[in-house]
Amino acid sequence: MSLSTVIGFTLSLLLIIGSIIELTTNFKIFLHLSGLLMVIGGTLAAAHVGFEMRYVRQALSNIKAIFFSPKMARGMLTNEVARVIRWGYLLQKSGIQALESDVKTLKNQDAFLAYGVSLVVSGYTGPEVRHMLDNQVETAFQRHTVSVEILKYMASNAPAFGMMATLVGLVVMLDNMGDDPSKLGGGMAVGLLGTLYGVLFARLVLMPAAEKAHQRESIIRFRNMLVAEGLVMLAERRSPRFIQDAMNSYLDPAIHFDIDKAPKK
Repeated sequence: MSLSTVIGFTLSLLLIIGSIIELTTNFKIFLHLSGLLMVIGGTLAAAHVGFEMRYVRQALSNIKAIFFSPKMARGMLTNEVARVIRWGYLLQKSGIQALESDVKTLKNQDAFLAYGVSLVVSGYTGPEVRHMLDNQVETAFQRHTVSVEILKYMASNAPAFGMMATLVGLVVMLDNMGDDPSKLGGGMAVGLLGTLYGVLFARLVLMPAAEKAHQRESIIRFRNMLVAEGLVMLAERRSPRFIQDAMNSYLDPAIHFDIDKAPKK
């Protein structure tokens, strides 16, 4: 589980509920199924009209994914530097064929790494490897952030559908006002809940999910750029120590890899 996401979401709910408890004991007035259905249903419907279904499904899966730990954490970048350095030693000791077994292992674990190592094994030059891997990094990032744009689109629509639910509630309220004017206040309160639902859905769920999904994709993009630079240096037959210093230059000094401190195998 992603502890920061769970804590942030839970704390925000508790603050909202606590504020309501402080103001009133009639909690049921904040429950309005019709308004909730109009906000969520309308937002989802607009997303399906505006985007292909598979991208909308991917966007919705991102909402669930933010509550789980990310695939790539900050500390893992040090391991990526160590892996490329290990490959540098393999090249020095056994030649290019030594990497072929790693390509077979990586195919089912990390498609980007497998592709990059296969380029090195194929004998491409450093600039050629850099060009192809840069294309791979950028196109993958663009594909994976389509869902982020959908979540932001949904977040911009949710308050509008909330207002729509409010207007529907007000129309119904005004229609019934002639029969019992005393119900005006209660009816207006119910009508305004649509706006409340729309704002909460947008600002507590959709926008945070979009921002966290974009952040995680940016970290993966950075990791891929880091690894790509290491693979370029492998193609250029750079020494392991040069690879270490060059890759460390991309990282926070607190997570630099040090060959001299690495466990000997």
